[in-house]
Amino acid sequence: MSLLELHARSLELAAGVVDTVQPEQLVLPTPCAGWSLRRLLEHVVGRHDGFTAAARGAGPDLALWRDVPVHGDPAGAFRHSAARLTTAFALAAAARWPAPLWLPEILPGRPVPFERAVGFHLLDTLVHAWDVAAALGPPDRLTAAVEAEPQLARTLLAVAGAVPAGPADRAPGRAFAAVRTPRDTAGPFERALALLGRDPAWALPEPVR
Repeated sequence: MSLLELHARSLELAAGVVDTVQPEQLVLPTPCAGWSLRRLLEHVVGRHDGFTAAARGAGPDLALWRDVPVHGDPAGAFRHSAARLTTAFALAAAARWPAPLWLPEILPGRPVPFERAVGFHLLDTLVHAWDVAAALGPPDRLTAAVEAEPQLARTLLAVAGAVPAGPADRAPGRAFAAVRTPRDTAGPFERALALLGRDPAWALPEPVR
């Protein structure tokens, strides 16, 4: 599969997770510290729109990367914005030499080669899909679905391994925490999460009795 096909597959798997979110679950906490499920999904949809604008040739305008309200239909907001992004990536890729993309929320100050930008969003999609799945319950089904497609799992792990991991890159308030040591038995998805500082064992806090 091409990178664009793998990216489309990542969106399809993520949409399957978001489809299960019920309105009353939007208040649940997520592995993204301090973020409710609603806030996480609004961030994800905003990222879709930001990457869409970038693929259409927008410059380094952070206003194009704002979170987008999902109201009571997170699945609809996710799928509609993902469809726009898939179309924008396909049109950009059709150029003989796809132009680099400005991603001011991710790498400010310089544009990013097209394929690297697509890889970034594939990573973003699958990791945030895992965040959503973990907030709803054990994310085992998503992990298994990704790892059942070795090329997708390898791509996820490769992109995660390329994310800068120096102290300044993983400082408090940055997108990813310090690299964790995965279990010896960890599969590629768990190893990717560990590279990004996610705790693969994260679970909802027990309710106070």
